[in-house]
Amino acid sequence: MVMERARGRVRGHARGRVLPRPLIAALAGCAVLGGALMLLPSGGPAAPPVPGPAARAEQAVTGGAPAALPDLTALIGDREAFVRAHARDGQAWAQLGSAYVERGRRTSDAADFPRAERALRTSVRVRPGGNAEALGALAALANARRDFPAARKWGEAAVRQAPTRWLSYPPLLDAYTGLGDYKAVRRTLERLQGLRAGATVPAVMARTAGVYRDQGRREDAQAALADAAARATTPAEEAEWQYRAGELAWERGEPAAALAHFETALRLDPELWSARAGQGRALAALGHTEKAVDSYRAALSGQPSPQYALELGELYESLGRPEEARAQYAVLRDRVAKEQAAGVDGELLLGRFEADHGDAESAVRRLRAEWARQPGLDVADALGWALHRSGHGELALPWARRATDQEHGGEVRSALYAYHRGMIERELRMGGPARRHLAEALRINPYFSPAGVPAAQEALAALGEPVAGPPN
Repeated sequence: MVMERARGRVRGHARGRVLPRPLIAALAGCAVLGGALMLLPSGGPAAPPVPGPAARAEQAVTGGAPAALPDLTALIGDREAFVRAHARDGQAWAQLGSAYVERGRRTSDAADFPRAERALRTSVRVRPGGNAEALGALAALANARRDFPAARKWGEAAVRQAPTRWLSYPPLLDAYTGLGDYKAVRRTLERLQGLRAGATVPAVMARTAGVYRDQGRREDAQAALADAAARATTPAEEAEWQYRAGELAWERGEPAAALAHFETALRLDPELWSARAGQGRALAALGHTEKAVDSYRAALSGQPSPQYALELGELYESLGRPEEARAQYAVLRDRVAKEQAAGVDGELLLGRFEADHGDAESAVRRLRAEWARQPGLDVADALGWALHRSGHGELALPWARRATDQEHGGEVRSALYAYHRGMIERELRMGGPARRHLAEALRINPYFSPAGVPAAQEALAALGEPVAGPPN
């Protein structure tokens, strides 16, 4: 009908004069287009197509947000195919390297880290200037390997190249934290928060929460993570922030609240294995030990982290199952060896393990070397504990103080650090300080360790109540 009316109008005009053929064709085309538009559904323009797995992961990786594991694998396959045909595309190489870093971190498959390094160094080589994306990803890779001096180098280079790019700052914050440089952490966080996007991006809120946690500001940290979860744009991103909120609740000694966060994270992202391990930790604290074992086993099946193997082994020991504990400790040693072959520094974890379950003297040697290379608070605490376990209490106490005294940056409220200091002080017959720090450990988190909690309770009972001094 529309077409016929248009033709009629053309014929009417033609009675007076002949129209050019191109004009006739144009009028007819407009009539056809108008008819087609009339057939379109009303209500505005069509919605944009839903991004596929690779596109979702690309948006996450380039936007500094967590991505789901299947999406990361899809992105890796897509970028691998792309760089085979476009070998000098520095941005594509940087995206590929970043995806490898994130997948390796999420799965504890350290084989992804050498792949990431090759991709990122290729990106820097083919695009040596203006490539803060690759430099920041190299910093994130170094952090994942616990190589904090290298992370600092790459992170500072990324910030120099693009000082207004917020994505360069979180890896640098992690590097300074690992090196125990808390003044630099504060300074860098202030610069990040001063950027236009610095206070509104969920990933920035989450990293800010980590700084607040290290400063002992747990309520502020929890609020920042709640804001990050509320602003998350994908299920995978919200799951990550829910998991971190669960970790904070766990450290506060609230296993039921922690469990709720972990289970929310797993509903959003069933392959977030860190949340599955957190679930095991919380279930054990609540007395559901067999369910806890199942959760740890599930976590290890998807992410064979040596840290999870250590936690499960210690849970088995607390349940009187030494053979199964030893099997997990063998898994730990095997996984650390594989990670070290891929450039991951496992000395801190090995030092902690050897101090409690193996050769304490070797733990001291490992941790002294680790401190010389990257002097973070976690290394100071572990070294003090290893010295205590090897019978050097006098040498141990300054390290325990460093981990817990604010003058050294030890503002984090850690039940484990307080427990270690209290036990060292008890060995040195410092009854008052020992009693205070052991009680503090149990007050911060009454479930902090399957072995440490009963040991702290026993030590407190042996110390008895403080003796009142003579009246003035």
